[in-house]
Amino acid sequence: MIHFVPLAEVDADKVTPGLLGFVVFAVMAVGVWALMKSMSRHMRKVDFKEPEDPSAPEHDPAESHDPAESPTATPGPRG
Repeated sequence: MIHFVPLAEVDADKVTPGLLGFVVFAVMAVGVWALMKSMSRHMRKVDFKEPEDPSAPEHDPAESHDPAESPTATPGPRG
């Protein structure tokens, strides 16, 4: 049986994540990277423009409605 002599004094109270912690962290990092790449690819395919509804009435910007002229408008502080 071969005994490996540590190069430095190992403290029994010192806790480190070790190789397993690094491997778990690396796998999680690669997973997040893959998910972000996939999400980016899917978001490029999305078309954000809504099709025009032919049954919707057309809105004329010249006929803007002023809420102050509305009969349901409440009077301001000047009455």
